[in-house]
Order: sequence, then C-alpha cells, then structure tokens
Amino acid sequence: MDNKNVFVAIALSMSVLLFWGAFFETPRQNQDTTQQIKKGVTQNSSEDITPDINENFLNKAITRKDALAQVNRVNIDNENITGSISLKGAIFDDLSFKKYQKKLGSEEKVIFLNPKDTIDGYFIETGWTSIGNKIKVPTIDTEWKVKGNRILTDKQPIILEWNNDQGLVFQKKIELDEKYLFKINQSIINKTNEIVELFPYAQITRNKKPDDVQGFYILHEGFIGVFDGELKEDSYSEIEDRKISRNAANGWLGITDKYWITAIVPPKDQNFKSTFLYKDIYKANYILNSPVKINPSTTSDNEVRLFVAAKEVDTVDGYAKSEEIEKFDLTIDWGWFYFFTKPLFFVIDYLFKLSGNFGIAIVLITLAIRIIFFPLANYSFRSMAKMKALQPEMIRLKELHKDDKVKLQQEMMALYRKEKINPASGCLPILIQIPFFFAIYKMLFISLEMRHQPFFGWIQDLSAKDPTTIFNLFGLIPWSPPGFLIIGIWPILMGLTMYAQQKLNPAPADPIQAKIFAFFPLFLTIILAPFPSGLVVYWTVNNVLTIAQQWVIMRKTKVKTN
Repeated sequence: MDNKNVFVAIALSMSVLLFWGAFFETPRQNQDTTQQIKKGVTQNSSEDITPDINENFLNKAITRKDALAQVNRVNIDNENITGSISLKGAIFDDLSFKKYQKKLGSEEKVIFLNPKDTIDGYFIETGWTSIGNKIKVPTIDTEWKVKGNRILTDKQPIILEWNNDQGLVFQKKIELDEKYLFKINQSIINKTNEIVELFPYAQITRNKKPDDVQGFYILHEGFIGVFDGELKEDSYSEIEDRKISRNAANGWLGITDKYWITAIVPPKDQNFKSTFLYKDIYKANYILNSPVKINPSTTSDNEVRLFVAAKEVDTVDGYAKSEEIEKFDLTIDWGWFYFFTKPLFFVIDYLFKLSGNFGIAIVLITLAIRIIFFPLANYSFRSMAKMKALQPEMIRLKELHKDDKVKLQQEMMALYRKEKINPASGCLPILIQIPFFFAIYKMLFISLEMRHQPFFGWIQDLSAKDPTTIFNLFGLIPWSPPGFLIIGIWPILMGLTMYAQQKLNPAPADPIQAKIFAFFPLFLTIILAPFPSGLVVYWTVNNVLTIAQQWVIMRKTKVKTN
C-alpha cells in the first residue's frame, strides 16, 4: 500500500460514515422481510383485520378543526400530551405533544394524531372481531357512552360503554400515565345463555406517508416491531409492494417517525398475528390467534397498551424496564453500532447537562474521542509523515523506472525497508476508528434531545441545516436562494478544514487521482450542507483537532507541509 492508498482510506472512511446504511442496512432488511413473508402464514383461526377502506378519502377530506367538532369527545391531558378521544369508534385520533414546538420559535405544538377524515388522518383503534362477523361487535362508527368522568388524566381514568342489544355489553377502561402510555382494559359482559368467542385486536391507521420522511438509509422511518425478540423494520415502500404478516407470542409493533412513534403491545405470552399492509392507506395491526371465551353471565377482559410518544431516551428505556417490553428501546434507531451509539448518547447528554449547551457538548465529546484515539492517530500520522518525506524520492523512482513496473516495485520495497516504513501502517488505525466515528454521527442524527437546541451566533437549531448561504453573501444580499443553494458558513468551514487536512497528507502521484481528491472537500461540502448543523459542527471540530495533531507530528518529523 503506497501513499495514495493511505489517502484513499481516509476518503473511503468518510464515505462509509455517510453511506453505510445504503450498502449494509437495506439488504439486511429486505432479506429479513422475505424470510418473514414465507413463514408468516398463520395456522390459527383468527382472521385479518380488514375493515372497509374509503379509497376516495383524499377527495372528501375535511379540515382538522371540522373533524374534531363533528363528533362527541372526551379530553386527554397530562404534563406531556393533550388531545381527545372520539366517542365515535372510541378511537385515539387527536394528540399533541406539549413540550415540543412544530417550528423553532413557534407557539404551535407538534400535532401527531389526526382524525380519520382529514388528509393527515392518523389514529389508533382497539376492539373485538368474530369469525364471519356473526356477533354484533363495536366498529369504527359505533357511538360509545361515557360512564362518570369525562376527562382522561394521569390521576383519573375514563370508562366507555356500548350495548349491542343482543345480550353483550362492551366496556373500555382507559388509563393514562404521566407521560405517553395508555392502558386499555377491554371487557365484555355476557348476559346471554351461550358461550361467546371473540378475538381482540388493535390497529394503527395512517392515511398518508408523512411529508417530512427523511429518506436517508441511515435512519428507519416506517413500520417497526419486535416479534419474539427479533427486530423487524419495513419501509413504507415495502409495505406498498406487499402485505407482511408475522406470528409471535411476545412483542410489539408500530409506526415510527424520526422523533415520534405510535406502538401497540399485545398481551404477554398470547400468540398473535401482526400485519403491516397498504391499500390506499397504511395499517399496522395485530389480532390474537386464539379467541377470548366469555361464558354466560360472566365477564372477560383483555388489556392493550398504547404508546404515542416522543422518542426520549430516558422515557423509552423506562418503559422497556417498567413494562417489561422486550427491546422496546429499539424504537430509537441506534443502528448496527448499538453498543457504541447508545453509550455515546449518555456521554453527550451528561456533557449537555453539565455545559448547558448541546453544541458545546458536541465539541467536548469530539475532543474526548480524539483523546481516546490519540495514540492510534499518532501512529497513523507518523507513518503518513514519513511517507510524505519520501515523496520526492518516490517520484524520482517512478520517473526512472516508468517502463519497468517490476523494477519499480523492487526499488520501492527496498526504500521502505531502508527507511523502516510499513505502507499499510497508516491505514489500520483509521479503519479501527470508523465504527466510533459512525456511531457519534448516527447518534447526533437521530437525537431528539438535539432538536431545537441552539449553539452560538446564527445556529439556533442544531438539528436543522445551517441557515446561511454563500449565494447571498450570508445574508448581506436581500435574496432567499432555493434550498439546493443553501451552503452555509459551517459547511464551508468543514470543507476548508478538510482541504487543509488533505494538504498535510501525501498527495497521489497520479495526476488524475490528485484532481479527484482535490475535488473531494468541495463534494462533501455540498453533500453535507443540508445535513443538521450539529453534524457539521462535529465534522469541523474533528477536522480541526486532526489537523492540529497531524501538524505537530509533521513538525517533529521535519516534514514540509506545502
């Protein structure tokens, strides 16, 4: 491995950090999906949940305000969420997060769930079904009555009731904790003289794919679930292509966004069939494979847990532990390097609480990682410094033996032995660091805790791209260029530091390669410009620390730095 290959390794390591998911995560997901489709055929008596779907809902959609006003409701309120439950169908279709604004500086809260008759309809229903629909059960259009309290809080539950006028009384006792967990105890009072068998189910429905789906392979958005301990992630496009069913005895399922999630948890140790499907609208549901039997003059019940949550790490981890839900922490997409990425979050969260500024926390964790890898980086940089010192002699040998490749290789190896240089020694330390650099990159990309956090100056939201742009001289010219021309100060600083770092490394002897690598900092500047500014700050600070370390080593080895 010669000098140019060392630089190739650096360039490739950057590319791996940016595009790892595109090459590794997607094939894994597709393979898993195929396997599950083959074995996902149920052998039990429960049926698919396929209520009527209004294929023309987009043409008939009404405003959210009108949709909320046209049905009777019970209110939802605690410290974290506010909203209401529709008494028509007893569906959860109105929920907002109190602590999160839709836009920075706005008073408008993040609205998550929406009524089914709106374009952005997003709601959750629970209920019962029977084989062949022989028993009259509540549907999405059933009008429920409230018994007693009409406001659901973390201190008082509500009870809904519906009588089918055929001897069955259906009740729902709904409880809410202080954060994002709903517990629904569904009970049936059998006043008939016959045994009744019904299958409990729960279903999440989303009318359309969110407009702000990232589309990055590094982040999963769409259908998610854990089935008997195995995580499954299916994109919206995969579900549009085919229905996916799975059987399990334990687990959970839902639909996830970058920062928010809806999830439903079937009763523990009861076999269920889960289905992800699309038919003009998206659905994620489960139904128990065995019916609940209600004997005459008795009551039987079934519990469903619903999460409509902001993906706060402490909250999600707390639910995974207190509710004993296996791998529920994977609602946050920690990725392949889970054992690096998640601990790094706890470190940066501590630094954030210590410093009071998430941007400073990014700088501090970058510095800490550079210190950890200081010996490895030193070893790599010394090797590159020696290689750069030999650059004139290597060029001379290439000119001298340009027509004899074998002789050139012999002379190069002799030169390496004489100077006690291993050409590969500069690459290995860099490759070892790649998982850690990717982990911090991933952690910052998915972190809800970084959302709407300011840094200094013009960076008021580290989760958004740098709002300045060189094309209006960073605001001096009163013109707002199109989005693809937003190349801000921090991305430019990142590109300049990458260029400076490039100049410290041995240049490729091949003129074409030299031109390609000279273009690489500009390429990454354009690519990273729309990324969250917190990521760009991380790359820039990391580059500066790398340059400082490399420059000191080159001075000690007396290498000319151009």
